[in-house]
Amino acid sequence: MKRVGFIVSSAAVVLGAWASAAGTSAFAADAPRGQSIANANACMGCHAVDRKLVGPSFQQIAAKYKGDAQAPAKLTRKVKDGGSGVWGMIPMPAHPSMSDADIRTVVDWVLAGAPAK
Repeated sequence: MKRVGFIVSSAAVVLGAWASAAGTSAFAADAPRGQSIANANACMGCHAVDRKLVGPSFQQIAAKYKGDAQAPAKLTRKVKDGGSGVWGMIPMPAHPSMSDADIRTVVDWVLAGAPAK
């Protein structure tokens, strides 16, 4: 009888761990690709979706550049090369190791208002 209890308990632990991992993966899969790339490249250390941190919120950036056809190119260059002066005295560091495709995905997500889905 002890052996049966051990097997049932072990199965419950394994299933619980699997369910937990599956839930985490499902959550990550629900996040927009731009947000996932921003998280992976430390963008969220200075920016938040809906409030100013060190830099402006992604929603503030979207509002500022709304209707600007040159915004994708401007912001792509800003992310790659860094810059200062647009939002205050604190400079934005360059991100030379980010691929152009990843930068464009993040920029497109930000310009869309940084939607949750």
